[in-house]
Amino acid sequence: MNPYDSGTATLSAEEREKLILEHLPQVRLIARRIHERLPGSVNLEDLISTGILGLISAIDRYRPDQGVKLKTYAEYKIRGAILDSLRGLDWAPRQQRRRSKQIEQAVAVLEQRLKRAPTEEEIAAELGLSLEEYQEWLSDIRGLNLGSLDASAGDEGGRDLLRFVAGSEEDWPSRQLERKELHRLLKTAISRMPYMERTV
Repeated sequence: MNPYDSGTATLSAEEREKLILEHLPQVRLIARRIHERLPGSVNLEDLISTGILGLISAIDRYRPDQGVKLKTYAEYKIRGAILDSLRGLDWAPRQQRRRSKQIEQAVAVLEQRLKRAPTEEEIAAELGLSLEEYQEWLSDIRGLNLGSLDASAGDEGGRDLLRFVAGSEEDWPSRQLERKELHRLLKTAISRMPYMERTV
């Protein structure tokens, strides 16, 4: 019996623990699905742990009077917790971090010397690279959250260095994963609709 069927949203510690245990397979399934599309450096157990926190949050915040099944709400919270944790991960191998730092330093040196924003050709020359090699570096660090490269407009001499780096937040692995998951959920929801509603 679902403890929420009693009409109260307050659970005893025993009921809460029982619900968590019942939904653990759901956490593992969601974590495994997400993990399949991630780099090998991401640990599945870490995703499961984060997913469990999302599950606990779902159980604690669930309100049966909102007309959504606990399983559906839990899936949303589990997936959300995992995707949020992925945004905070350092996706970049050491070489990518080193290259982004070298680009940042080269741009800083050139701006000091030239008293203006350098061109791609000038940055490549400063790094001892051909323009093609430099663009390969940019491609390699695409989606990397460069942090310090995003100088705020209020900083004295602040530099908008992100324009020297290809890509945008939309290219981040977590954003791509969110789009895939949204597409999958929409496809599932549409397939469950009556035929006439699907064609509208």
